Amino acid sequence: MNGDTLYSIGELARRTGLTVKTIRFYSDRGIVAPTDRSPAGYRLYSIDAVARLGLVRTLRDLGLDLPTIRKVVDRELSLPEVAAAHAKALTVQIRVLRLRRAVLTAVAERGSTPEETELMHQLAQLSEDERRRLTGDFLDAVFGGLDATPAFAGVMRSMTPELPDNPEAEQVQAWVELAEMSLDPGFRAVVRRMAEDQAAEQARSGMMGPRRDIAAAVRDQVGPALTAGIDPASPQADPIVAAFTAHYAHLLGRPDDVELRRRLATRLESVNDPRRERYLRLLAVVNGWPAPESLAPVFDWSVQALRVRTQR
Repeated sequence: MNGDTLYSIGELARRTGLTVKTIRFYSDRGIVAPTDRSPAGYRLYSIDAVARLGLVRTLRDLGLDLPTIRKVVDRELSLPEVAAAHAKALTVQIRVLRLRRAVLTAVAERGSTPEETELMHQLAQLSEDERRRLTGDFLDAVFGGLDATPAFAGVMRSMTPELPDNPEAEQVQAWVELAEMSLDPGFRAVVRRMAEDQAAEQARSGMMGPRRDIAAAVRDQVGPALTAGIDPASPQADPIVAAFTAHYAHLLGRPDDVELRRRLATRLESVNDPRRERYLRLLAVVNGWPAPESLAPVFDWSVQALRVRTQR
């Protein structure tokens, strides 16, 4: 291209790949003004128009509005400043879209009612401070008055969801469901009962620090039995049951008798509430943790083994 050559709007369209109508539109708005006009009154453009049109097309593809584009091409605004502001705006838009996607996905999968959908939408839009208050209220309801020891402080931290600044849609969806669960009085009562049982066991054992609780002991003893396919009602299960009931008896400072085994069966049934496991799975998604191991088969086996032996 010769720098002194002027080009008609048709020639400019061929060189830039834009339509005559589009170039005329930008020209009418002063974004790419003609350099001169032909004797017949047709617009003529210099070589600079090619570069300006290329920049305009790029900025439009990136979503910038025409007033901003005009300021950029006229150098009233620096491109880095505009890019930074636009990137920030896109971050907000992406977050909103993720929230909407999470709510709509949950509605589609769960067949939610209009009331449930509204609640999910409200929960998804909570600010970080509002999310912390909701979580704090749940933890206070569950652990209030029981959290004075280091052990319970660790448990509370392990049950605290922390949604990242730029969550994936799956994390937002998990947070919404987890928040719904934390508002459920029935679920709060279940978790509170588990916490009270654990606190009572800890008080009786006289151990104030972190320790191996009964759930961990049962998992360690029963896991191999499940793998080996041992029937919980069979004689082969007797030493396994004896091992974890002895641990529980030692924990409480009581004899390993029928009453203790019935108490343990009730305790494990409470811990085996499917809502507890669901909460932990959702928590792992929100916090980006590995999915927790399901202990339901272990607890099912243990409860069945205990019930069989306490009915004899």
